[in-house]
Amino acid sequence: MGEKPLRVLACGDVEGKITALFNRVNAIQRKSGEFDVLLCAGDFFGTSPEAVAEWETYQSGAKKAPIHTYILGAASQDTVKYFPSSDGCELAENIIYLGRRGIFTGASGLQIAYVSGREAQQDPAPAHCFTSKDLTALVTPLMSNSKFKGVDILLTSQWPRGVWQYGNNPEIDIKFCGVSSIANLAEKLKPRYHFAALEGAYYERLPYRNHVVLQENAQHVSRFIALAAVNNPGKKKYLYAFNIVPMKNMDPAELVKQPQDVTESPYRKALKEGRKETHPYIGPSEEPPSQFFFDLGQKKKPQQQRQQHFCSEQQHGAGRKRQSDREAAGQPKQPRRPPQPTGPCWFCLASPEVEKHLVISIGTHCYMAVAKGCLTPDHVLLLPIGHYQSVVDLPSDVVEELEKYKSAVRKYHESRGQRCVLFERSYRSLHLQLQVLHVDRQFQSPTFPIAPPGTPYFYVELDTGEKLFYRIKKNFPLQFGREVLASEAVLNIPTRSDWRECKYSKDEEEALTKRVRSDFQPFDFSLDD
Repeated sequence: MGEKPLRVLACGDVEGKITALFNRVNAIQRKSGEFDVLLCAGDFFGTSPEAVAEWETYQSGAKKAPIHTYILGAASQDTVKYFPSSDGCELAENIIYLGRRGIFTGASGLQIAYVSGREAQQDPAPAHCFTSKDLTALVTPLMSNSKFKGVDILLTSQWPRGVWQYGNNPEIDIKFCGVSSIANLAEKLKPRYHFAALEGAYYERLPYRNHVVLQENAQHVSRFIALAAVNNPGKKKYLYAFNIVPMKNMDPAELVKQPQDVTESPYRKALKEGRKETHPYIGPSEEPPSQFFFDLGQKKKPQQQRQQHFCSEQQHGAGRKRQSDREAAGQPKQPRRPPQPTGPCWFCLASPEVEKHLVISIGTHCYMAVAKGCLTPDHVLLLPIGHYQSVVDLPSDVVEELEKYKSAVRKYHESRGQRCVLFERSYRSLHLQLQVLHVDRQFQSPTFPIAPPGTPYFYVELDTGEKLFYRIKKNFPLQFGREVLASEAVLNIPTRSDWRECKYSKDEEEALTKRVRSDFQPFDFSLDD
């Protein structure tokens, strides 16, 4: 679009060597021309008498920064005294403290997110530390905007934990390097450039993508760069120069171009290892996949025991004979193993991400669970135990049992004098979820065509046998099913169209699941001998 790029310098820990930094900046500008801004991560101030005296020359005006310089707050208790408050302010001419955390937007539209200090390890947090509340306050306003794509630059002192996953390794001991809270922040904010310091090392990670290939629309890539301290004895790089056009001014096609050396996001794996996340429907678990036993408040039947054995075998795969060995021994042919997820899956029943207290019924190939953030108290999910993306991908034995669950749920609603509707969105979803809940009005719908595997679609099925099918091409609203059912014309609960506005405590979820499980029990075929 012909937009003139901004010229930016980023720096690691200055540690009070302010004049040495600015001398280097001056030398670069004499050689390469003027830069627009200098961003400093890590500790800007030093604690030695020389560092204190040097700062006083800038504070008094005897010396002046040669470039607009933006710095983070204290990363140690010893330098807190240099910052008069947690709010941003100008500390000396051309030297601006950004603040504890926030978003700085320049006149050009360049958006810089920043978090000062280290992650708090105690409560109340020391002045040089940030808390989870700080990160929530930073992220929430941005994520609530449906047009949010990411920020141009993220500036933190600490590294994100696990940023090296799927990429090149830094030349430091990573055992205690970085924190998961910054990794979580980076994953949500999707910065085009992320700068950090404090580790005394220079590390430029390979760029990573912010979308799942073939599942989501292409997004811009992110680059993480850690910088060393100014004038470090190992002569490691502490200044990084780059040009950037603000995201808001870029052509969308140009913004999402992928370099040849791009990798998967490091945070999908790192966050799974560092913490458990909550998903809109089924969230975290405290037990590993091998601990695959559910207490549904009743005696286990043979079918449940077979299902537990199946998932244990699926998870570990140990001690199994090859197919040809079985056939030669005259043993029955084994069912085909379901596809395996390439990353964390919130719906595979053997996954540690599943919130077990929401599970209502477990069959041999499928299970039933209360929907997280349910639209109505009887809003449930029917899901395959194995990892299948859509109905059209299911083998015949799984389809057969899924039909049994559908029939059982219909009978359950009939017994309550209710109608029910079932819908599936095979679009930007990795694991099949059939959502079922009661309705009070009748739908009119066309006939149902056949879709080949891999086709994005939205599918609705009524208890009368009527079916609606829509082949998705692009830009389909992800909450379409909920929005229609919550509308005034159907359930008349429009305020519950967003699952995030339908939160329950864990105790409330357990009570709700227990009630639905008890009500559904007369129709639960998985309990039959």
